Amino acid sequence: MFSSDDELFMRRALVLAAKGRGRTSPNPMVGAVVVRGGSIVSEGYHARAGESHAEVVAIENAAGAASGADLYVTLEPCCHHGLTPPCTDRIIQAGIRRVVIPILDPNPLVSGEGVQTLREAGIIVEQGLLSEEAASLNEAFTKFITCRTPFVILKAAVSLDGKIATRTGDARWISGEQSREHVHKLRDQVDAIIVGIGTIRRDNPRLTTRLPAGGHDPIRVIVDGLGPLPLESQVLQAGAASRTWVAVASDAPPQRIEALLNRGLTVLEAGGSHGRISLELLLKRLGEREVTSVMIEGGEGVFTSAIEEGVVDKFLLFVAPMLVGGKTAPSLFGGVGVEEIGQALRLSRLRIEQLGGDVLIEGYRSKYEGTC
Repeated sequence: MFSSDDELFMRRALVLAAKGRGRTSPNPMVGAVVVRGGSIVSEGYHARAGESHAEVVAIENAAGAASGADLYVTLEPCCHHGLTPPCTDRIIQAGIRRVVIPILDPNPLVSGEGVQTLREAGIIVEQGLLSEEAASLNEAFTKFITCRTPFVILKAAVSLDGKIATRTGDARWISGEQSREHVHKLRDQVDAIIVGIGTIRRDNPRLTTRLPAGGHDPIRVIVDGLGPLPLESQVLQAGAASRTWVAVASDAPPQRIEALLNRGLTVLEAGGSHGRISLELLLKRLGEREVTSVMIEGGEGVFTSAIEEGVVDKFLLFVAPMLVGGKTAPSLFGGVGVEEIGQALRLSRLRIEQLGGDVLIEGYRSKYEGTC
């Protein structure tokens, strides 16, 4: 049974872990707190892949005070050699008395081994505290490490009647300023974003993260379709090409692929034919390159394919208080559609937030359980 102090210290560790959001991929976000005599003596979090893990940072910050102390860490400590030595070794060497964790490492190859190593060394290990919060924090890592494909977010700005643009293709701006600012925060947190070439040709977006304090620019993945990709596209300017990948169908002409490569682009063959790729295969290709999270940003063709192929894990819909109309105006979900309401895709675990005049609806695919 955990005490109120245990929960307080673990919540602090979760806050610390979230500081690494968007920076730790392909590793998880982890926070750690060293407590002695009921007081926090040191803290740490995993700031970036390749750097020290949270447990090691917290123990080093504690210096000699770690001996006999309790360690609260948001994920089971690792017991294997990666870019850094095993955290379990450092915990044992420091003389930690008790370790509290919410969940085991979701990596099926090592899950539970860290706990076993610590217990064999005589350290008390307790698990299960704030497990739902900890699992939610690292939902992208869990999907990637168990399925070897990225966690997929579909983000769209829609009108009340479900339109993502007018019949002429105008989409600026359906969502309000606060919603657009939120999108930049989201881009700062994901490894890559996916858009169709129609969006590139119509809107010529930069697809960068623009925050007051700067931010991380995700990899731009363009679903090529039948192209061609305009040379003047902003995603090809000022060195952006090195962070722009193009997904092509298996029957894409060799000369077309060569032209893309000559521009400095990374080309990913993603099955399909006649300009339509397999998003499922594209995600597999991205997983092979250790892309752990992607956000699909449009347009209608890519949205529809993602929903029809069932690759979306999480939906973020920014609903604006406007009616656009038009039978030919693009919608969030086109295609043939379902025949009966019972076949409709329903979202679960809903969260609703107001952003200025817009409403953000967050939800998960109904059958999504964090598994492949």
